[in-house]
Amino acid sequence: MKDLQPTSLKRTQRDYSLSFKYQVVREVESGELSIGGALRKYGIQSHGTVLNWIRKYGTLDRELQVKFTMEKSPEQKLMELEAKVRLLERQKESLEKQLKFQQDKAIMFDMMIDIAENELNIPIRKKSVPEASNVSKKKGKKQ
Repeated sequence: MKDLQPTSLKRTQRDYSLSFKYQVVREVESGELSIGGALRKYGIQSHGTVLNWIRKYGTLDRELQVKFTMEKSPEQKLMELEAKVRLLERQKESLEKQLKFQQDKAIMFDMMIDIAENELNIPIRKKSVPEASNVSKKKGKKQ
């Protein structure tokens, strides 16, 4: 079983025998090694390689394990919801500050345009003509 000796050399895909794969899967599933630990111990190059071996040769029911790890206690759920509320409150405050800044900016621009129009006698704003909008509506109906 020279395959199972720890190595510092990187291995190639051809180096992995079936017994080696079973041994790595057994060690990971039993908790003796993490996937990262197996990579370091045996010189396996890819995390995905070990995951594929676990899917193919493993004995654990992955669906049950995932469902079990996803379940949270009511206290955990409450803490997560409280954290989300705090985050949303901070985001709301930030957006309110941005809105206030933009509103102040719009007021300043309006004041600058008013001053420029009055002092330079230049019409900057377009004057809307209510009759023109009525005429275009009538044209749209005839066609």
